Amino acid sequence: MSAIATNGVVPAGGSYYMISRSLGPEFGGAVGICFYLGTTFAGAMYILGAIELLLIYICPKAAIFPLEGLEGAEAEAALLNNMRVYGTILLTSMATVVFVGVKYVNKLALVFLACVILSIVAVYAGVIKTGIDPPDFPVCLLGSRTLVWKKFDVCAKTLETNGTVVTTQLWNMFCDSPFLNATCDRYFSENNVTRIQGIPGVTSGILSENMFGNYYEKGDLVVKKGVLSVEGPDDPLTSAKRYVVADITSFFTLLVGIYFPSVTGIMAGSNRSGDLRDAQKSIPIGTIAAITTTSLVYMSSVFLFGACIDGVVLRDKFGEGVNGNLVIGTLAWPSPWVIVIGSFFSTCGAGLQSLTGAPRLMQAIAKDGIVPALRIFGHAKANGEPTWSLLLTGCICEIGILIASLDAVAPILSMFFLMCYMFVNLACALQTLLRTPNWRPRFKFYHCLCLTLMFLCSWYYAIIAMVIAGSIYKYIEFSGAEKEWGDGIRGLSLSAARYLKAGKGLTIVGTALEGTYLLNHEVAQRAEQALHKLMETEKVKGFCLATVSSNLRDATSHLIQSSGLGGLKHNAVLVSWPRNWKQADEKQTWRNFVELVRETTAASLALLVPKNIAAFPSNGERFTEGHIDVWWIVWRKCKMRIFTVAQMDDNSIQMKKDLTTFLYHLRIEAMVEVVEMHDSDISAYTYEKTLVMEQRSQILKQINLSKNEREREIQGITDSSRGSIRRKHPASVQLIHDNTTPASPASPAAPQTPAAGGPRR
Repeated sequence: MSAIATNGVVPAGGSYYMISRSLGPEFGGAVGICFYLGTTFAGAMYILGAIELLLIYICPKAAIFPLEGLEGAEAEAALLNNMRVYGTILLTSMATVVFVGVKYVNKLALVFLACVILSIVAVYAGVIKTGIDPPDFPVCLLGSRTLVWKKFDVCAKTLETNGTVVTTQLWNMFCDSPFLNATCDRYFSENNVTRIQGIPGVTSGILSENMFGNYYEKGDLVVKKGVLSVEGPDDPLTSAKRYVVADITSFFTLLVGIYFPSVTGIMAGSNRSGDLRDAQKSIPIGTIAAITTTSLVYMSSVFLFGACIDGVVLRDKFGEGVNGNLVIGTLAWPSPWVIVIGSFFSTCGAGLQSLTGAPRLMQAIAKDGIVPALRIFGHAKANGEPTWSLLLTGCICEIGILIASLDAVAPILSMFFLMCYMFVNLACALQTLLRTPNWRPRFKFYHCLCLTLMFLCSWYYAIIAMVIAGSIYKYIEFSGAEKEWGDGIRGLSLSAARYLKAGKGLTIVGTALEGTYLLNHEVAQRAEQALHKLMETEKVKGFCLATVSSNLRDATSHLIQSSGLGGLKHNAVLVSWPRNWKQADEKQTWRNFVELVRETTAASLALLVPKNIAAFPSNGERFTEGHIDVWWIVWRKCKMRIFTVAQMDDNSIQMKKDLTTFLYHLRIEAMVEVVEMHDSDISAYTYEKTLVMEQRSQILKQINLSKNEREREIQGITDSSRGSIRRKHPASVQLIHDNTTPASPASPAAPQTPAAGGPRR
């Protein structure tokens, strides 16, 4: 993503814009919509996380559907219903903030960021404190099994009070009476009750026990390694509800799929690329900084949690063995509320970012018009806020809130995000493979591993996501609008023809015959056969073609126009220098040659004209002496300077600044110099073309456009007028190298212009 962002101007749309302009509208639209859905459902996931914190840890009494006294499926259903109600309320509040304006989201983002940083610092401080004074965080074990700490207060079978042994609440849970001679569960009778510390501290050495994976099947008991447990291999499991068990079957790729959405926030900046002052600079720096920061925080947290917290607590998903207490809150210093409040605001902030970025992504797709059914969502308020897209985003986000299960939503998000990342990387790989001239990213490190990770996480979710993307692709292909963006996939198919010829290109040898085809078709066939034999003799690989017309001039023109197949067209014409053109009776020869030059220029073809080619040595000749002189001029380390001309009363500083910005967007590194001259020394045309950028800027300022909108308008105007200006007029800006390697006076350097990829105006 950073590579594509540094390869040109990135307007609104972020990753969608990058993919669509590299792989074509079909791929861009398909992946863009999938990424939009992923971003929208991510907002639902963040909102659900905030509500879960609110109802379980901050204010449990706020539950509309009471949770007290409920267990198992009933408790889970009541919690999900509470999350649906409060999630809808929070979603409405967040959508209102986004509707009012993105500037308020940016202001709130600073508050949320401060809460997140404070929470992270509190966790690290708590880890350090555990090495000095570990917190009292008991876990009760029966044998090696972890007990659900509910409905009992003391982790013991019996207590001695005033010399009398009495049974505890834990005894009553496994025995049929509170008396010592009661009939108890066999496992309870044969094993001891042990009280261990759930957070033994960073100096306890618990890291070695937690170092390696230990995955559970659904329904497996969470047990403590190294603790004696007396049980028979065929003993039935009784009182299963009293123990902490695994609620799902866990394995590495499943955990990656659940964990992955926590790192998808790094794309938030690219989704709002239209609001960035300099997207080429901000996206790479912000994205790499986000990846680095989150990676360090997450990896260090995993390591430190494994060094401080017992394994049975880490595998206790709902905190049943610690009486529902928040483990990381207990670990943090100075108070658990730092983590609770910080986590709540963090999830709220992430939800706001999703609700801000997703509508802008949909607006960019709708404005491109590649999906006719979505065009209505391209409309916006006067300040540019995508109102209709925000409404659609809120409705889709509500679907995720009604699902209410984080575990069900998280893998879906992972598939959509991984698909987007995969196609961003694929766009880079294609541009590198095609070696297109306009592919000059400043950031050069990229890869393509996301497809593998998709199938490792969840193969069926990966297939579903790819089917959805494929369906959207076909819909856009048959119903979408045609776009002149270029297409890396089609470019790859055309580039393959060059590789089929071992990198030597497609060669067509043609000859022109005078007459009518009906009378001379046999002559044309013999001419093609003769050409084919000559090509075999000279070891030239390619095709041969003979064209018959009423005169040689038209026959040559037909050869230039009709040679090739579809996109496999020639881009250069090789023709010999006319012989005896100075003689009076050969005037038509040089006239035909001049017309040929004009036609190749009109067709934008390169023209190669060898002279005295008959004197060249043939492929069969071998020379044992002589020299081949090659003069190689190395430009790599030379600095480029661009000079522009201004009148004495012009704003030379502003002109230099505008030209420097323009070159920066074109990824051209050069020094800009403004030469001030008097009116008499500047031609009207040169003066006009030199100031055209400043004049356009003034016009755009008068119509009250923002700075980003002005830059995009200038880019679009330049793209649409580039071809006509270059054909009608000579270059007005000369690229000059330093004095050690002067430019050839026969071929002055032309001004660098961007590829024609912007919308027509």
